[in-house]
Amino acid sequence: MTQGNGIGETRDGCLHSQASGDLEQSNGIEKFQEVNECESEEGGQGGGSGGSVAVPGTVTAPDGGWGWVVLAATIVVLALTLGFPSCVGIFYTDLQNEFHASNSETSWVPSIMTSVLHAGGPFCSVLVERLGCRATIMLGGVLSGLGMAASSFTQSIEQLYVTAGVITGLGFCFSFQPAVTILGHYFVRRRAFANAMSSTGTALGLCTLPFLGNYLHTELGWRGSFLVLGAMLLNCCVCGALMRPLQPPKHQGLPLMNHGPPPLEEEKVTKEKGWMRRIWNYFVTALRKHMAFDQLCHNSRYCMYAIGITWMMLGFVVPLIYLVPYATANDMELGRAALLISIMGMVNIVVRPPFGILFSMPWFKGRHIYVFASALLVNGLSNTICCIGPSFPVLLVYVVFYGLSMSVVGSLMFTVLMEIVEMKRFPSALGLLAVMESITLLIGPPLAGVLIDRTGEYYHVFFACSAVVSSSGVFLIVAFSWLDKRDRKLSKQGPPSPLPEAARPAVDLAPDCQYRSVPTEGDKDKALCEGDTSGA
Repeated sequence: MTQGNGIGETRDGCLHSQASGDLEQSNGIEKFQEVNECESEEGGQGGGSGGSVAVPGTVTAPDGGWGWVVLAATIVVLALTLGFPSCVGIFYTDLQNEFHASNSETSWVPSIMTSVLHAGGPFCSVLVERLGCRATIMLGGVLSGLGMAASSFTQSIEQLYVTAGVITGLGFCFSFQPAVTILGHYFVRRRAFANAMSSTGTALGLCTLPFLGNYLHTELGWRGSFLVLGAMLLNCCVCGALMRPLQPPKHQGLPLMNHGPPPLEEEKVTKEKGWMRRIWNYFVTALRKHMAFDQLCHNSRYCMYAIGITWMMLGFVVPLIYLVPYATANDMELGRAALLISIMGMVNIVVRPPFGILFSMPWFKGRHIYVFASALLVNGLSNTICCIGPSFPVLLVYVVFYGLSMSVVGSLMFTVLMEIVEMKRFPSALGLLAVMESITLLIGPPLAGVLIDRTGEYYHVFFACSAVVSSSGVFLIVAFSWLDKRDRKLSKQGPPSPLPEAARPAVDLAPDCQYRSVPTEGDKDKALCEGDTSGA
């Protein structure tokens, strides 16, 4: 895969998570010959109002039609999964008092939940291959609902780690990742807008779940609240039932995302090699398929991005966990403290759709990483506002700035990843990134809890988060500036060398899922203008 700033093209491949547009890096030059060939070929109809190109033997993304139903279901799934850990802070003090736990011990509950949500990505990929997106999402809804319901009967903080942390977190993973995966198949030309809209689901959860959690806490206590929230999470099953898999124009085999894995050559070993050898070969093949170690070694942009995101996650979600305890520890009413989280969610809901449209403009092509890193810098610096004082006006200013920067980060995180890896390797690249960031997501909140236990003050946590998130933004700006400068020098010296064999996918992830190069509307206008100029 060549690297550059152009994002007009895509290669054959499947999407695994929340991202926008099929994108191909080709030294900043958009090439439309391949597109014109696609448009001249005949293919089946995918339905809907898209403008996606259909070619024989491929699946046409509708870019509309039933895709809008899938988008609405994805928004609900993201609200129930990614937005859920934010309401755990409502019950933070109750859990401490119930189990006589310290800040660090209690913080393991949301920490394990968010970490398992990300680390379960490779397991989720295997289930999607075996069962399909629809069944996997419904399984996730059942797991998360049972996990929260079981949490209401726990008798120790360790039991809560298993029920609310591991079981519920794994259910969130099985619901969240397949939802954004199948959304990527329904939208190609409008994927930037679709993903920006789907990301409002997280904001919707941030806005509504704290209010709901506070009401349930007042009426039912933490145990009754967990039971009701568990029942609510079963709605992921309803959303999963709406995720109808796309089918190719001429039905051959099973529907998209519901077929089994391609035959593995490693499984064709002879019996003489023994069953241990066969198990080992299968394990290595699955590891290469779902964890893009080749990209980490040979794609310098992916390597820098993975390092920056992993470091960022050490402090990015910690303020969401400790904001409510910080406010209530300084004599603020629980209802007003929960309102702060809801206001942050409202800010996200309002600004994410316009940001999605704005960042789809041609001017931002090749600049998404710098906008993303700048938003990280602002997000990190905004944490210092909390240190001015715990009053409601000060914290209100904080959640507004944090919400704005969080909206940009959420809108562009997977868009940037889509630009720096080949589409065939995107699912496995995302899987490896999710596992890497799950480590820092796991240790971040407990480390913050240790800091609070030793200092007795919450504002030290916000200082630490400010330093971590801001430094990750600076690192990404410097790293990608250097990489762009290096690539410009290489482009002047001559054409880039072909992709090393080690960087190519060892296994075809989904041979039936092939999207040809599809230009954006801005690219088409640009091509027409160039054609008129040459004709003149």
